[in-house]
Amino acid sequence: MKILKYIFLLVLLTAITVTVFLATQKGDFTIERSRVIKAPKVALFNYINEYKNWEEFSSWIVDNAETKLQLAEITAGPNASFSWINNETEGDMKTLGITATDEIRQKINYDGSLIDSKMIFKDTIGGTKVTWQTKGKMSFYLKIYTALNGGADKIIGTIYEKTLLNLDKILVFETNTFTIKVNGVVKKAETFYIKQSFTSEIGKITKNARVVIPKLTEFCEANGLAMNGKPFVIYHTYDIVNGLARISICVPINKEIFTSSGSDILTGKLEPFDAVKTTITGDLSHKDEAIKKTEQYIAAEKLNAETSWSHIEVFVTTKQDAKSPSKWVTELYYPLKEKVIPVAKPVYRPQAVETPQPKATQPEQDSSEF
Repeated sequence: MKILKYIFLLVLLTAITVTVFLATQKGDFTIERSRVIKAPKVALFNYINEYKNWEEFSSWIVDNAETKLQLAEITAGPNASFSWINNETEGDMKTLGITATDEIRQKINYDGSLIDSKMIFKDTIGGTKVTWQTKGKMSFYLKIYTALNGGADKIIGTIYEKTLLNLDKILVFETNTFTIKVNGVVKKAETFYIKQSFTSEIGKITKNARVVIPKLTEFCEANGLAMNGKPFVIYHTYDIVNGLARISICVPINKEIFTSSGSDILTGKLEPFDAVKTTITGDLSHKDEAIKKTEQYIAAEKLNAETSWSHIEVFVTTKQDAKSPSKWVTELYYPLKEKVIPVAKPVYRPQAVETPQPKATQPEQDSSEF
């Protein structure tokens, strides 16, 4: 009986010793994992930057069917956040800042462990290299768990590796599942719209649209304006060499209005015009290929393209309507010059005029007598 008592005390003392030892350890860690993902940099950045997508690839969410996700009001860009809870872990993640399409900085609370996270994106051969760098301080529970299961680098690093692998699988499918269809010549109807105009880097136009369109939509709601279709972008210029475009981001409305002087929101009107329509179903990273096919169609059909402005891009189905990029739909309209119908000039043909025949006349008789 005494032996059992001593064994119990020994086990208890050992447990206390181990617990005290672990509790007094700093628990600081630095973890880094990288992976080349076969997707365009912009598409990859935008997909990760949107927290609505994290339930599709985040390993600590995907691997646990009991996970409940709670999205904040802002889900992309600075101050975006979400939280989760399941039967194993709980926590939250917040975006502190972004740098163009190069970097996302986050703060993570993973089951009480506070983590500073940075995701870096670089173009490389075969796709985009994404590097996930984190440093933090482990909670007491995580100290024990990692100590018993191979260390922080193995446990946390494995979570990152699985997450990046999920990203690769999803993005390869989503970015490479697309169709481009040149629909042919159509008539674009008259359209009234409100807009904001500026010069933008071509690679940042989609990002700018995500900022401006909600602002235009709020303007419509505040002023009782009914939207009359899907948001669109007018490309006044499209300079591929310098990577710049002069654009107007627009929301169509059902009537003509006039905004007050000094407003940054202006109004406009598209007159009806003929255009070559091309439909992209899938991620917009395939736009260059769609433009090329459209230009080839115009040349093959010997159509006369309008050169005073470039084209219109209509966002028919976006990430607000469907999370999967393969289901997004964008329509391009390339304007054509108005056909000039030649007016036939009247041909002058002198009419035949009947010339009267001279009548035979008798010489007048002199009535004077000789």
